[in-house]
Order: sequence, then C-alpha cells, then structure tokens
Amino acid sequence: MRAVFGIVLAVGLGLAGFAVVMVKDFLAQQAQMAAAAATTPVTVPTKMVYVAKRQMKFGEELTKADVRRVEWPEAAMPEGIYFEEAALFPENDPRPRYILRMVDPNEAIMEVKITKPGEDAGLTSRLEKGMRAFAVKVDVATGVSGFLRPGDKVDVYWTGRVGGMSRGSSGEVTKLIETGIQLIAVDQMSNGDNAEAMIARTVTVAVNPQQVASLAQAQSTGRLSLSLVGNMDDTIAEAIEVDQRSLLGLAEAPEIQEVREAPKQEVCTIRTRRGAEVVETPIACK
Repeated sequence: MRAVFGIVLAVGLGLAGFAVVMVKDFLAQQAQMAAAAATTPVTVPTKMVYVAKRQMKFGEELTKADVRRVEWPEAAMPEGIYFEEAALFPENDPRPRYILRMVDPNEAIMEVKITKPGEDAGLTSRLEKGMRAFAVKVDVATGVSGFLRPGDKVDVYWTGRVGGMSRGSSGEVTKLIETGIQLIAVDQMSNGDNAEAMIARTVTVAVNPQQVASLAQAQSTGRLSLSLVGNMDDTIAEAIEVDQRSLLGLAEAPEIQEVREAPKQEVCTIRTRRGAEVVETPIACK
C-alpha cells in the first residue's frame, strides 16, 4: 500500500514539475515575441514634400533657401502641398512668391499660404476673378466688438428710414441685404494671423460689382451692421426685415381715410308775388 502511495506521489510531482517548466517556457516565448515586436519599426507609406526651414511672416518672399524636403505620411497629407520643386518654383516663371499667412518651422508649404508667381501679397492677390474690394465703415458695435479677422465671413444688415410707409410706423427698418461675404482686410491689416481683438474703423470685403452698388447705396442712406458667420456654418439666411411694430408685436395701425364732402351747389331763384302768395322760381346763377 505504501509502495502504491509512493508511486502515485512521484507521478504527481513529476507532472507538476513538467507543467511548471511548460508554463515557464511559454511565458519566455511570449516575452521574446513582445520584445521583438517593440524593436521592429512600423512601416508607414510616405512621400517627399516641401516644408519651411524657419518661421516666415506675411509679406516675406519665399525662396529656395527657405524650404527643404522631408518624408510625410501619405495618410496625413494636407491639401494643396508641393511635391516637386518645379511646381513650387517654376523654371518658366522666375517671378517671386510671397507669404500670405504665417508659416511655422517644419510646416508644409501650402497653396493657400503663398501667392502665385509674380503676385503681390496685398489685397489684389486676395481677389478672385470678377470680384471687387469695398470698404465698410464700422465701430465697436457694428464691427462685432473687434473680433473680426481677415478671412472671416459676415452678414450685412441695413438700418434706415423708408419713405412711403403708413402713418402708424416710424418708417425705420432693419433688413438683411448681403449674406456670407468674405472679409479680406480689417483697417489696413490683411494678415489674419493676429489673435488680439482690435476695434476697427473700416473693414474691406470682397464682392461683385452689383454688390458694390448695393452696399454703397445702403451705406449712404442708412447704417450698416455686421454679423459674424461661424466657420462651419453653411446655412443660407432667409430674407429678414424688421420694423418697430413687428419688433414689439404691435398690429398695424388702420389707415385714416379723409372723406371730403362734395361742395354744395348754389341755387338761384326769383320770387314772384301772386296776391298774398310768394312763389320762388329757380333760375340759372350768373
């Protein structure tokens, strides 16, 4: 009996030892695999792009000495960047390019941040074909408390007196006249990199000739106010017109119609006495 117990005990100890060795080997293999995976570099598809060597501000000329080529992940490729030197500095057009928005070191050079060859960094480079620059007078209230920046979009409201309105109305209305027009300058600043609020006296917008005429007429006959549009807002504003009565929820006053009486017609008569009776005979008046 003791021999059988001894055999069973020996077999159990042997199996337990074997299991411990197997688990130890398994854990060692897992650790080796994890270490190998950590040291193995992950391959990411890249392309060579041009980036800035240094910080460049608005108005600076962009030269070949200011850029260099680096590998850029294809999955995180921004739009409008340059892959070839011939696209960034065309050989058939040696005219210089200028910086439109501040570029940080190692930032990719993008089309929206530089001018085309030969273009100036002023307002003319911001105007698309068929568009015109027009200045609008503003103050701290009408200019959104100084938070307007070049590149923002605004709605324009006109407030003024309209002739020919009913007697019950004050004649002054506020109306939305332009929506989503782009600012290209605030005072004399066309660079949108300034983050500080500033109270402007004028803002310059990019509009077509018809809108120029509308804004000029509105500015000369009333007051213009700007309303800032959000960056991601693509809604189309409906026609808006508000006067004093609609603002206060008052009904329109009834129009008073003046009724004029017809002039009385003069009647001329001749009196004729016939005994004790007097007879009046109508005749034509002279």
